[in-house]
Amino acid sequence: MRKFLILFLAVAFLSSCNKKRITELQREVELKDEQIELLEESVRNLQTTNGSLLDRMADLSIVNKDGAESIKKSLDNISTQYGFIQDLTSKIQSKDSLNLALVMNLKRSLADVNDEDVQIEVKGGVVYVSISDKLLFSSGSSKVTSRAREVLGKVARVINDQSDVNVMVEGHTDNVPIATSCTKDNWDLSVKRATSVVRILQTEYFVSPERLTAAGRSEFLPVADNSSNSGRSLNRRTDIILTPKLDQFFKLLEAPPLAD
Repeated sequence: MRKFLILFLAVAFLSSCNKKRITELQREVELKDEQIELLEESVRNLQTTNGSLLDRMADLSIVNKDGAESIKKSLDNISTQYGFIQDLTSKIQSKDSLNLALVMNLKRSLADVNDEDVQIEVKGGVVYVSISDKLLFSSGSSKVTSRAREVLGKVARVINDQSDVNVMVEGHTDNVPIATSCTKDNWDLSVKRATSVVRILQTEYFVSPERLTAAGRSEFLPVADNSSNSGRSLNRRTDIILTPKLDQFFKLLEAPPLAD
């Protein structure tokens, strides 16, 4: 009787365990069915998206080759223009830095010269050294004074230290007419004064003549009113204009060729 009871309890226990396990398996099956349904829904969505993309690709294929080539050319042109702007900006910054260095060196070199006789400034992107005629010349003369030769020597040292700079010397007069046996008029006087300065820079201070230009502006580029003595005094001057060598700079300003 006792053995039968034990057997009955064992069967009952196993039956209870199997029933629990069956329930768990059924739940797992239900979860798997739900996952399958989700995956099937994802597949359907992907198929729809794929079909839409195929339709769009079919539309794009009509202009694909020509359109892609046009886009490539546009991108190439943008890249070329961007490089041009970067290079131009760099060159302009370099020129500005050079002008600043010139001004600082000139002011340091001419520190002992009266400011009324020599003025240094940047105008229009170039450096001007403006020297009054009372320092450079006697009245109505184109012969450079000994004191002026010292000033020109100091300017020449700065010029010789900067090989990338060209030099233009401009003679200026007031509007009072002049006519002598040696000088025909103010045009003549302004040119002769510029030539005298250029000759000294070349022969005495060894500035390369290829870098030098002499020009006369007569009375036609005044910086003050010629109606007063002080104004006429300011207008009688010689400008030494220091400019970066512009051939390469102007070449850079030419826009790069663009793709058709």
